[in-house]
Amino acid sequence: MSSYDALADSYDALMADGSYRKRADFLEKQFRKSRIPVHTVLDLACGTGTIACLLAERGYQVTATDGSEEMLTQAMSKAAVLEERAPLFLHQSMPRLRLIEPVDAVVSTLDSLNYLTREKDLRETFCRVFRWLKPGGAFIFDVNTPYKLRRMDGQMYMDETEETFCVWRTFFSERTQACTYQVDLFQLNADGTWDRSFEEHRERAWTEEQLRTFLTDAGFAEITVSGDLTSRPPRVEEDRWIVRAVRP
Repeated sequence: MSSYDALADSYDALMADGSYRKRADFLEKQFRKSRIPVHTVLDLACGTGTIACLLAERGYQVTATDGSEEMLTQAMSKAAVLEERAPLFLHQSMPRLRLIEPVDAVVSTLDSLNYLTREKDLRETFCRVFRWLKPGGAFIFDVNTPYKLRRMDGQMYMDETEETFCVWRTFFSERTQACTYQVDLFQLNADGTWDRSFEEHRERAWTEEQLRTFLTDAGFAEITVSGDLTSRPPRVEEDRWIVRAVRP
């Protein structure tokens, strides 16, 4: 089973602490600092579409892509109330990004880019984003840091709601620089029985030097890395970085 096939139905409930509105507020502040006016936005690897919908509610014309059909199904259901303001959802993997026309800004949130575990895929994604971003436009994304992913080695986490129970077991490999998440998900049926599903996720620990190099090679400039939802330099023990880059 591929990543998020089983988790798609329960993802929003389990991620209730995702601070989506704070992230949308932060992104809007970045848009105001953009060299060019931001009207059109790409949400890359949008998941269940929460950020895409929040930005659409605020008046942006949003295109949102994701590689999981199940996550996009949840996203489109969520966006139905927005009617004519709803984002345009496209089923695409990140390295195969292709849009109808360039956008003013590209965002990617909640460590989606960590899921690209091969260098060639991350490089190709950066090249594709550069291609579909207007000159002067900003690419803003976050990643889980190497510090965080290493710290997760050998850990077990549990999330639960009234209808779901989720157990995450995590293992970090120094050889591959990847953290593997083994996920057991239990979902309550209407008749009181439970279904069990299993998924395996993998996130790559990309260093700041690698990210800067790949972005530069793709053509980006004005690359900055900061702590999560802030403009301050990242601390040594930072769990998440915000990365900004501009297409000249």
